[in-house]
Amino acid sequence: MKAIISASELAGDLAGPHPPTLLDVRWQMSVATAAGAPPFDGRAAHAAGHIPGAVFVDLDADLAGPPGPSGRHPLPDVEHFGAAMRAAGVRSDRPVVVYDGGQGWAAARAWWMLRWTGHPEVRVLDGGLAAWDGPSASGTEEPAPGDFRPVPGALPLLDADGAAALARTGLLLDARAAERYRGEVEPIDPVGGHIPGAVSAPTAGNVTGTGRFLPASELADRFRALGAEEGTEVGVYCGSGVSAAHQVLALTLAGIPAALYVGSWSEWSGDSGRPVAVGPDPQ
Repeated sequence: MKAIISASELAGDLAGPHPPTLLDVRWQMSVATAAGAPPFDGRAAHAAGHIPGAVFVDLDADLAGPPGPSGRHPLPDVEHFGAAMRAAGVRSDRPVVVYDGGQGWAAARAWWMLRWTGHPEVRVLDGGLAAWDGPSASGTEEPAPGDFRPVPGALPLLDADGAAALARTGLLLDARAAERYRGEVEPIDPVGGHIPGAVSAPTAGNVTGTGRFLPASELADRFRALGAEEGTEVGVYCGSGVSAAHQVLALTLAGIPAALYVGSWSEWSGDSGRPVAVGPDPQ
């Protein structure tokens, strides 16, 4: 099963007799910006222009629970998630395509949530909205209600203890920027550094300059060089479980199954009892 779709393929599918359910998951990570800069409003961006038929899904409200001890983007309540997906028109027997503004992180989080809860066919628009050169629609869509009922467990999931163990026995990849891994800067979470034993693997290394994924063979080479040998158990974390979903998607394209630590560094660093490593060395 393919996990990504090109803009031209999507255009063909949308024009066909059985178009996919299309979800717009535009989102921007909240970090300190220039004083007075307004926060990104994905819903407003969607209303101003989107791929025809796409329904907006709010990452913070629909694809994550409230921030707290379990991290900035913990798993949402499954019933709430299911209701949000049904309201967006998601059906169990109909393919789903998700896209964001082009970075791919938010779309990958939606892809992972739907796949983890059992939807059989979900793809991410490669390159996001920036890759789309077809028609645009404004306003909001009113889809027919869907019937998707989420059943968690279809993809592997890690908690903090599982991530710590995997860093010792397998391969735990840190998808954040390298300077955050090394602990040189930390713009969001309480402390900089990484989970002891984790290997730095910034998400930016998965894509080209246009935001499209590297070919599967190049992704496979990248992850093998990082230690993803055959038979090695692989897990991924990031700041809050969003960009790490993009890394899991890239690993999937490379043919490498991987578990997601959703709580990620925002959960780990919030617990003063957990060890922190700094510098370029995993340990």
